[in-house]
Amino acid sequence: MPAEKKPKKANTLKKHEAGSPAAVSPAAVSPAPPKAKRAPGARSAVKADARKSALRGVILHALDDMKAVEVKVLDVRGLTDIADYMVIASGTSDRHVRSVAQRVVEKAKEAGFRPHGLEGMKDGDWVLIDLNEMIVHVMLPRVREFYGLEKLWDLTAIRAARA
Repeated sequence: MPAEKKPKKANTLKKHEAGSPAAVSPAAVSPAPPKAKRAPGARSAVKADARKSALRGVILHALDDMKAVEVKVLDVRGLTDIADYMVIASGTSDRHVRSVAQRVVEKAKEAGFRPHGLEGMKDGDWVLIDLNEMIVHVMLPRVREFYGLEKLWDLTAIRAARA
């Protein structure tokens, strides 16, 4: 007499009345709970916002650490596609401007953000750092006053002028 085989698992095999094992029908297995439906790209939008927030924190911390003067963050999302935010800061001398810009680049790289471009390090009057989502301008006060980037890119000033 052959030895009886034990069923592998109670939820995967089921004995018929005739005594032969058969697979359980899909309807007999309890279905998994339905997943919440999200809008396409919702997860990537949340990640992008978190990434921008982290980059902003890194930049502002580096500027504060190097004692940058008159730091201003402008939201330029409605004005241009080149960046979402523009950070404008001043240094007290050309050496200070270069040092501040170098610290921003170092801290951004440490946090995993690669600058796409860096201009003006040689002269030190105005250094521009392109970090894709954010553009950082570190300038001497006289250069900052001459070019007036805040007036050019500040959406609240534009709206106030139109009213």
